[in-house]
Amino acid sequence: MRGPHNIIRLIRTGATLERTGAMNVVLDAFEAPRALRIVAHTLGKPFQWLGYKGDPNMPPATRALTALGPAYIKFGQVLSTRPDVVGDELADQLRVLQDKLPPFSRDEAMAEVEKELGQPVSEMFSEFSEPIAAASIAQVHKAKLTSTGEDVAVKVLRPGIERAFRKDVDAFYFAARIVQLFAPGARRLRPMEVIEHFDGVVRGELDLRLESAAASEYAANIKDDAGFWLPPVVWSLSARRVMTLSWADGIALGDNAALDTAGHNRPDLAERVLRMFLLHALRDGFFHADMHQGNLKVAANGDIIAYDFGIMGQINEYTRRVYAEILFGFIRRDYKRVAEVHFEAGYVPAHQDVDEFARALRAVGEPIFGMDATHISMGRLLNYLFEVTERFGMETRTELILLQRTMVVVEGVARSLDPHMNIWEVARPVVEDYIKKSIGPRAALRDFGKTAMVLARFGPRLPALVENALIAQTQKDEPTPSRLWSVALPATIGAAAGAALVLLLTTFG
Repeated sequence: MRGPHNIIRLIRTGATLERTGAMNVVLDAFEAPRALRIVAHTLGKPFQWLGYKGDPNMPPATRALTALGPAYIKFGQVLSTRPDVVGDELADQLRVLQDKLPPFSRDEAMAEVEKELGQPVSEMFSEFSEPIAAASIAQVHKAKLTSTGEDVAVKVLRPGIERAFRKDVDAFYFAARIVQLFAPGARRLRPMEVIEHFDGVVRGELDLRLESAAASEYAANIKDDAGFWLPPVVWSLSARRVMTLSWADGIALGDNAALDTAGHNRPDLAERVLRMFLLHALRDGFFHADMHQGNLKVAANGDIIAYDFGIMGQINEYTRRVYAEILFGFIRRDYKRVAEVHFEAGYVPAHQDVDEFARALRAVGEPIFGMDATHISMGRLLNYLFEVTERFGMETRTELILLQRTMVVVEGVARSLDPHMNIWEVARPVVEDYIKKSIGPRAALRDFGKTAMVLARFGPRLPALVENALIAQTQKDEPTPSRLWSVALPATIGAAAGAALVLLLTTFG
């Protein structure tokens, strides 16, 4: 979608940024060079009258993005997960971005439901309320199933939202190309990477089948976690543009007065929300990456209920082990081990000095651990840690940034419930338990068993793989006995070891 609409949209965007006072905030956050600042102000200042006024009670950046509409609101939300790109100050502003827009009508929502699910609303729902919550991409209605009388929540995408997003995302790509043209050496901008990341997030959120699948997987993982619950997906009434969940009443986790009135134990809730996040991140590698108070409620029985599964974090098992060892090392104040883990994982280039890195980590950790326990912040520690690792040449790792951002949000939620909470004392048993199960002789044997199973599956193909390798070596140059054995022996030993271990595991259970 190339054309004059991109230029017009960018001029209006620049005009809105200028009019709301957000232009310099954004340029400073991105450390934009002089050439880009000149272009931005040239596009913005002469056309300020074209810009949207926005809500003057909001901070400049959130005021501008809210005024520009759904795609810009969502862009701000995604950027709030990337403090590596926009800096901590702007990320904090964007993190509290109000994701609220005027709702579309109940009739339009019912028409979308009928079109998507292929049935009259009256056959599916005996009641269908006015919208109870409206966000940038979708809104939610309370309904009652005709078949069972059960209350459900029906999430419906905004009509035409896909086309609107594609139009704005196309303009974002156009802007990214302009940035690259005028600021090719801007280290922290990485405009195309940012827009591609945003594009991927939005594509996922515009298909509610993916959110339903994420909710279902998350529910399966946490089904035995006492005190934490997810409303189940009603699959028969969910599709690409409609998602139906069982209804769950509760008190917002941010409403301390209501929680106290209902007799809930706020310190217990604070510990549980932090413990559950760490448990899901370390044990499952699949965690709710938007765990602010608006997405968490407390049921009458004290269970924490989670909602909104559009942004989920995923980290592989190896990264989880690295993350756990880093946390565990800081808990024990073993900075040399934390440094070694960074080098072993390849996070810090091998040419750096491990002892110097360990001293830099000590400079991060000791001031924090010297504080009163109630002031120790895991989020602050991770922020400082990333500053140090950047100095030592660590490349940005998106999965760790999302994990860090969620850790900061969850810590904030926990602190709002119990300001005197000792974050590290709550985290210690979860991290220690994961370390015991995932690092050590038992874990090594389990890993070896998994490797053996893979080798066993490839067993029937190993002779052909060895033969192909030998043929390739022959075609490359004349084979010698040593060359032949260097190819054939590892494969043969691997196959034999795999078969033997599988036999042992099968025999002894």
